[in-house]
Amino acid sequence: MEKKTIFDLKRISPEEFKRVDKIPLIVILDNIRSLNNVGSVFRTGDAFRIEKVILCGITAVPPHPEIHKTALGAEDSVMWHYEENTCKAVDDLQEKGYVVYAIEQVENSILLNDLSLDKKKKYAVVLGNEVKGVQQKVVDICDQSIEIPQYGTKHSLNVSVTAGLVIWDFFKQLG
Repeated sequence: MEKKTIFDLKRISPEEFKRVDKIPLIVILDNIRSLNNVGSVFRTGDAFRIEKVILCGITAVPPHPEIHKTALGAEDSVMWHYEENTCKAVDDLQEKGYVVYAIEQVENSILLNDLSLDKKKKYAVVLGNEVKGVQQKVVDICDQSIEIPQYGTKHSLNVSVTAGLVIWDFFKQLG
């Protein structure tokens, strides 16, 4: 096996990315502290052609060198905007017909491996703070919560890893 070169991969340009169809998924970042995590979400969002990232609360916004370090330019291809209040971001999307899921460990959550999506619907997922998770008041207004099953000693995954798993699962079902 020979590794592919960057030329073999035939990637599209950021301008082309903005014109191609996206999966009907918006990622909301609720008070993410780490700029590396923010950059990673942009990069994963680019890889799987999500619609947009909404940055809320204390979450930093591009341009920023620490976001760019992990986004590697994806912050220029993936649409984004800042909304101070995460609840307002959720409300606005629900008014536009999006089904909004909190990615959180809550009572009666749907396990990610049991999630079944409808290709006719639009979705948003809320990813929470590295320590506190998704704010309870945000969980309360979401349509449902998705939980990633875990079998080790730790209670959570890094938010960028969580984003990767969730975005990939949505892409498999909606792409």
